[in-house]
Amino acid sequence: MHQVEITQLSIYPVKSMKGIALESAVLTDQGLAHDRRFMVVRSDGRFVTQRELHRLALVHTRLDKTGIELSIEGGGVITIPIGNTGGEPVQTKVWGDECETLDQGDEISRWLTSALHSSDRLRLVRMAPGYVRPQGQPENLGKETSTFFADAAPFLVANEASLEALNRELELRRHDPVPMNRFRPNIVLRGPCPFAEHQVAELSSGEVRLKFCHPCQRCVVTTINQDTAAKHPDWQPYKTLRDINPMPGNDRAPAFAHNAILLDGDGAEIRVGDLVKLKGKKS
Repeated sequence: MHQVEITQLSIYPVKSMKGIALESAVLTDQGLAHDRRFMVVRSDGRFVTQRELHRLALVHTRLDKTGIELSIEGGGVITIPIGNTGGEPVQTKVWGDECETLDQGDEISRWLTSALHSSDRLRLVRMAPGYVRPQGQPENLGKETSTFFADAAPFLVANEASLEALNRELELRRHDPVPMNRFRPNIVLRGPCPFAEHQVAELSSGEVRLKFCHPCQRCVVTTINQDTAAKHPDWQPYKTLRDINPMPGNDRAPAFAHNAILLDGDGAEIRVGDLVKLKGKKS
């Protein structure tokens, strides 16, 4: 067992919008409480992320007891009521996973369409009450695992040292360093060696146990500046990361951070500053 520190906790209430940094967070089987509970879709129900609509990176989110406030510079503010369980049914998918969702209304639709400069009508959806999204990667994450609108896994765990190693290599190649928000993790650790998170079997602390399942394969979102929504013309840091930490079995794509599921601790709270233990994989 190796002891390390939690240095950041983040949730992303709306998939692909800005995250919220937290001092503490509640664990659930489907991820940190309030993480990726809403998603933007097009008029035909297709889900939308920063991969195709970079301006999603510019939408701020703020959580309070009544709802999630969305805001963007020059576009005003709108609030999504947390307790709203009604709405028109919308059939959509996250990658290949079917999702039964509910439209959050015309007012929010008009705000999103305008704020994101979309030529197509955009809608905001939440998972329909009682609907459990099928797991699209049962071989990696377990067939009983479910999430809301995360790509696949309930938790994404990153390592400060891995980002530092990436930034050193970027600077050697005369590229600008990047912040952790390029990778949108839920939990950030300080202590492991660079990319040692890929060799971890479990994270534990008291009643909490997270199982580390597989590295997270990265995409074009890593090249999008989260402050400006501009995409790097030379696909950085994607290309550099691919060179120094490729996906196992796929050296054409980079890996950064690790997908995890909750084994024990549903309803438990974790905090920035907590010391947690990492258990390595058997050699």
